[in-house]
This record gives sequence, structure tokens and C-alpha cells, in this order.
Amino acid sequence: MKVKTWVARAATVLLTAAAAATVAGAPAQAAVPDKFGFALWSGGVVSQAVPSTTSVTPGVPGRWTVKFPGQGIAGGVVHVTAVHDALTSPNGRFCQAESWGPDTSLPPNEIVKVACYRTTGVLDPAPGFSVQFARSSGGIGGGLYGYMYNNAACGIITNYTTLGFGTTCTHVGIGQYSIAFTGLGTPGPQDGGIQVTAVNAAAAARCKVASFQSSPNGQFFRILCYNHLGALADNAFTSTYQFKRSLYGPAFPPNRFGYIWNVPGAGPASTNYNSIFGSNGLSAGPPVWTIKYYQLAASLPGNSQATAYGTTPSFCGLHKPWSIAGTDILVLVNCFDNAGNPIDSGFFSSYSSQA
Repeated sequence: MKVKTWVARAATVLLTAAAAATVAGAPAQAAVPDKFGFALWSGGVVSQAVPSTTSVTPGVPGRWTVKFPGQGIAGGVVHVTAVHDALTSPNGRFCQAESWGPDTSLPPNEIVKVACYRTTGVLDPAPGFSVQFARSSGGIGGGLYGYMYNNAACGIITNYTTLGFGTTCTHVGIGQYSIAFTGLGTPGPQDGGIQVTAVNAAAAARCKVASFQSSPNGQFFRILCYNHLGALADNAFTSTYQFKRSLYGPAFPPNRFGYIWNVPGAGPASTNYNSIFGSNGLSAGPPVWTIKYYQLAASLPGNSQATAYGTTPSFCGLHKPWSIAGTDILVLVNCFDNAGNPIDSGFFSSYSSQA
């Protein structure tokens, strides 16, 4: 199905019907987010964590359990990005979510299961990862934000948008999905940013963005999911859209957040946003890109995620943990072909601080 076709079909969704598809039973008004947490796991150490007592416990090599204390709640979405220096330790690796949900503690903790794989499909304990959980409810103005968690058949397990409209998902072929954040309209042709994460507790999988279209009717994306062989394969996934809001939902505060789309080469100005400076810097290139999030270093801790863009089985991650350069945050992104070799590829990058 051509991009124009699926955009046209998605745009015909009645907004009133979409509004009825929002999560049942959500409070009419609530803070955004209801609960959230993020952490960086690198070198066997937890850092950049919210809450500060967040823990990561290794299990079977290549699998980890992340505990966000007191953040347990049903629903929400998780994003995971591998952190791996493939220049000194080839080849590229990728990480995914396996499951998440509250435990039985009082108050409950949010328990997130993460797994990382080599391109051979074998679990790999070597890479680090950046992980984020967020769950929101209720309407809120200023900027646009929404997320969804879809199963492999495109059924919506959980979703949310700041304007109260619903989301749609259409399974258009093996491993191919058309998703829409209806009602989150912008002028277009592309505005904002998105992050996508594969969810699979049984096998290596990864998902990416293949196309992106913004319009006054909403935001429309084509998502492709692959197995470790590079073949399109049906798979569950999460997606989060942001436009002048942080990746976990709120804005002002947090006062420091940003995102950028590399196509490759910087995308439209409306896909490059910095809450303090206006826009971000993008330099170098394959095998490592440097995103300079200007003046965002004053409100640590923070979290960064990356998602590949394009129509091949390539994937992207963080080359190293993000770092501080004066008042700026430096995020290094690398991308790989299906064999794990560094390549030139498009991607979405996002950074959000706690405050």
C-alpha cells in the first residue's frame, strides 16, 4: 500500500469515533504523566535514573529486570534503546522490551523486562541500554503528545493522547503497520518526533519508522518490524509521538527537552525542537552522528532514545551514554545494517530531562 493511500485512509477516521476509543475508565483530569521512570544502564551501573533508587537486576545473560520504585500502574508504554560502542566492539546490537507492569508492593513498583540481542538472534549481555516508562491520562493543553502499545495483529492494548482523541492501527502486510494519532493535527508535511520499540518476550525483534506524514487531521506513520534475519515479521510494538512536549509527556516543567529527525540530513525545521534554544545541532555522520542538545545540561538526570528511520532492516542505537559539554547535552547515535555493520541511515533522536 502506497504512503499516500494509507494516509488518505487514516485521515478519514471520524474524530468523534476516535475520541471514543481512548482508554476506558481514565480519569477526566489528571497530571501528565500519572507515573514515569527512566534509567541508563551502562558498564553494570545504573545512572541518570528517575526515581533515583531505580534498580537494574541482570537475569539470564542478555535479560534484565528494571524496577522503578513506587511507579507501578497498569498500562503505559516502554521505550528501550541499546547503548553500544560498535567501533571498538563490533557488531551492532539492539534491545527491546519484553513486558512491564506493577508488582504487588504497596505502593507498587513498575517492573520492566528488557532483552538485548546480537544480529544472530542470540541474547547478548554486552550492551547497555536506556529505558523509559510512562503512563498518562486526562487531557492537557500545550504541545501535542500521544502513545500506543499494539499487539502483533495491530490490536491496541493501551493508548493515550493529550487531546483525548483515539489512535488507530492497520495491519497492511507481514510486519507492516499504519498507525495514526488522530486529532493531533499540525500543518505538516512533518512536525514533531516519534520513538518506536519492539515488544517480544520470546525472540529477537526490532521495529522502525518507514514513513511520516503530518496533517491537520493528525500524525500518520508506517511502522516496519523485522526478525533478526532481517525479514519482515509481525511483532508487537510501542510508539510515542511528541510535538513540543517531552517524550514522557509533560512540558514546562520539564523545561529541558528536545528531539530531531535525521532523514539522513536534518529534516524539516518543525522536526528539530529544543525547549531552551529553539533547535539542536546535527553533525558528523556515519558511523557516528553527534546531536548537540543546546543548553539542556542544567537539569539532570535525563534520558535519550533513538529509533531508526527507513525501509531497510537497518537499526540504530546510542553509540555511548550521552554526555555534558558545557551547558549542552551530547547524544551520539550509530546505525547498522542487518549484519551489524555501521551504515548511513535515518533516525529519530529524543532527549528529556527530569526538571
